[in-house]
Amino acid sequence: MALLLFSLLFSNAAVASDGVERVGDILQIVLPVSGAGIALSRGDKEGLKQLARSEALTLALTFGMKYTIPATRPDGGDHSFPSGHTSISFSAAEFIRERYGWNYGIPAYVAASYAGYSRVDSKRHYTRDVLAGAAIGIGSSLLFTEPYKDWFMQPAVASSFYGVNLSHVW
Repeated sequence: MALLLFSLLFSNAAVASDGVERVGDILQIVLPVSGAGIALSRGDKEGLKQLARSEALTLALTFGMKYTIPATRPDGGDHSFPSGHTSISFSAAEFIRERYGWNYGIPAYVAASYAGYSRVDSKRHYTRDVLAGAAIGIGSSLLFTEPYKDWFMQPAVASSFYGVNLSHVW
């Protein structure tokens, strides 16, 4: 396990010239692993299946588009559109949010947003690539993910009201 973690942290050292890009590289792996970890910790086999379906569709759409849409990266490379790091990250974040609620979803979305930011900051993608990747990831998870039967807490905001909504799915 330590060897796997070490290889994930340092395998892209030559490519990831700065910390921002390296963190983005790591987050695209950490987010789906976190979603699976939450599901495993709850004994949620159906959640694991939903995550697998969501990520599979995300990967199929992302790489199908990457290899059919000719788009050059800001650094001159090929296969820019859409961002794979971003689509994978947002697919996992939306799975976590939809399945387990906003208390897990907010940190997941912050992490996925940082992964997308890292791709633009490192000149690997344009903003359009990241936005398309986020849309693909979120859409894929929305198709396959159902809320876990548990208590949920989420913010409730209106023009003159701020509060918390507590609900239970039976």
